[in-house]
Amino acid sequence: MSKPINKEPYQQAYYPPAPTGFTRYMRTSLIWQTIRFIVINIKMIKLIAKSHH
Repeated sequence: MSKPINKEPYQQAYYPPAPTGFTRYMRTSLIWQTIRFIVINIKMIKLIAKSHH
């Protein structure tokens, strides 16, 4: 079995995209994480409430 030929592995398309400044801020912001935590918990509570009927 032959190996696939990768002629130019160090092209720009080879590397994953780096996160933008806004993306990095959203990942590290405690305020945003708290809001997301609350929203996800509300969604879970609704889902569990529906399943208990």
